[in-house]
Amino acid sequence: MVDYTLEEKDSFIVLGIGTELKSNYTDFVGLNKEKSDFWQSISEDGRLDALKAIATNDYIFAVNEAVNNKMMHYAGVMSDAAAPEEARVIQFPKGHYLVVKGEGKTADELNNKLAGIAFGEVLPVVNNFAYVGGPNATVEIGQENGLILGEMWIPVVKK
Repeated sequence: MVDYTLEEKDSFIVLGIGTELKSNYTDFVGLNKEKSDFWQSISEDGRLDALKAIATNDYIFAVNEAVNNKMMHYAGVMSDAAAPEEARVIQFPKGHYLVVKGEGKTADELNNKLAGIAFGEVLPVVNNFAYVGGPNATVEIGQENGLILGEMWIPVVKK
């Protein structure tokens, strides 16, 4: 049984540092490698820690968004602070969100698992809501028993 809900969320802002994804949108192996390499890079060079230092909570966001006809992927946090120079302010709209819950041994595993469930299993069968674009995110919300707990938040509209 897939663990998902439809929730109403207020608008919120995520400050994110991003990278353009060059792989074709159907090349999941290539996209996952690009995302993994990006996360490793920002973890090693201190940019992720700098974001965490200005966060208003412990949530870490992996955001996917189309910007100027480019597929972008961001590491982000919720924050009221001024955005660092290289960061983008990502506005999530007020409205309904498909929320898929899950866990993984690593952040990569969590992200890939939740995206697969949300886009491959849930959205195709939810008849009264549709994803029409906009930013979506995997949110790391905690750890338990050695696993990373998280949710995927996808803005949806009523059909």
